[in-house]
Amino acid sequence: MSISTKDADVSLVIFDCDGVLIDSEIISARMLVAELEKLGLPIDLDYVTRHFLGRSYPTVMQQIRTEFGIALPPTFEDSYRENLLAAFRNELRIMPHVRHVLENIGVPFCIATSSSPRRAAMSLDLVGLTGLVEGRVFTSTMVARGKPAPDIFLFAATKMGADPARTLVIEDSLTGIRAGLAAGMTVWRFVGASHLGPQTPEEPEDARPHSRLVTFESFFQIAPTLRKDRQIS
Repeated sequence: MSISTKDADVSLVIFDCDGVLIDSEIISARMLVAELEKLGLPIDLDYVTRHFLGRSYPTVMQQIRTEFGIALPPTFEDSYRENLLAAFRNELRIMPHVRHVLENIGVPFCIATSSSPRRAAMSLDLVGLTGLVEGRVFTSTMVARGKPAPDIFLFAATKMGADPARTLVIEDSLTGIRAGLAAGMTVWRFVGASHLGPQTPEEPEDARPHSRLVTFESFFQIAPTLRKDRQIS
């Protein structure tokens, strides 16, 4: 796949968080499956990945209620969130080479995530990224509509003073890719997390990224002018 916006024209890079900067999606999926099993609802990791990846918690819960016709107990959300955060404390890891990219990128960057503010803040702190991203984290709670609507990406671009047409989005989920494309941005799909991989099937036509990124080690090889020491004055 070719890149529609030359990297020299990029004035902002927006990173998704879960499944891009941190290897969290496989943990989240496993914990959701476990919580739903307690209610007698047997769904597997593949189902969670296909239907819930990249969506906000309220959206996922509404889909579960609608699709399976179950009433989730009032304690479900607190139980899921607390068990998930406990698992994060033990298992969460930063994606390889992410720190190097964030420390050496030569254009403004930010994070746009479907995670709650608490989860995003804790996750980034656990992997040691808080100092690098502080003040540049935007969550779906800040906009009217979550991904796949473009709201969060357009909001982030506005706050960062960037033109959407000159913005590069790094996403892992089809939901996030659709949001980035709807925002008129260039989108790369990161497939290096535990829940995906280089053999991930080709995306459907409405969620086709401009390029794929298998590892952050190759980020500056694909877009060399985004590196600090390659910026054109």
